[in-house]
Amino acid sequence: MPEATLKVFRGKGDKGTFETYKVPIEDGMVILDAIHYIQQHYAPDLAVRWNCKAAKCGSCSAEVNGKPSLMCKSRMDKFSLDEEIIVEPIRTFPSIKDLVTDVSWNYEVNKKIPAFTPTDDGEWIIYQEDIERVQEFRKCIECFLCQDVCHVLRDHDRKDAFMGPRFLVRTAGLDMHPKDSLNRSKYLKEEGGIGFCNITKCCTEVCPEDIHITDNAIIPLKERVVDQFYDPVTMFLNKIMPNKNKKKLV
Repeated sequence: MPEATLKVFRGKGDKGTFETYKVPIEDGMVILDAIHYIQQHYAPDLAVRWNCKAAKCGSCSAEVNGKPSLMCKSRMDKFSLDEEIIVEPIRTFPSIKDLVTDVSWNYEVNKKIPAFTPTDDGEWIIYQEDIERVQEFRKCIECFLCQDVCHVLRDHDRKDAFMGPRFLVRTAGLDMHPKDSLNRSKYLKEEGGIGFCNITKCCTEVCPEDIHITDNAIIPLKERVVDQFYDPVTMFLNKIMPNKNKKKLV
């Protein structure tokens, strides 16, 4: 039976090392299967977070050969038998142990997003095109791979000033809801730090749900912020009608 060579991160942060394991390959195996084999035969104390093994829970996020990936969606047959497969935790968040990281910062960010705020108490008539526009954002499984690959968070560690692509997606889902009435542009500009994003599309590239994060969420939100705070006509109207806090254009 053919074998694959996996180098798996063991330990915590700077104190960790990569341990090498040989894993027999069977048809249909994914990286998560190989990790389970290592747990069963070599290292029962290997820490890994997983749940559904169907690419729907977002739990098994890791970096496979340097690319943020879901281990349950990374097929073993895409790697050649003569290459080492390096599996390590996502780098943007603090290490807890082995392949498990502390992603609690994301949930704190989520709490700060202004909630869905409808004002119409009458009959809700929503058209199919409105549903289709926001439905894509609901596919997010919160694997936080987009947060991991984002250079603002990964390379510059600006968690103090930037909410990250996952929460720009969530804000877009609220902002583009046809019954929402809240204007979140000031929040996006000042607290969300949307100006830090330079639309490299790296978040879109790693999304396991194929959400068009950059084109369909971030760029429209950026346009709204620019319209409200940097467009000279809008700035003039805000001066003469300062209390006119209308819902932005959908």
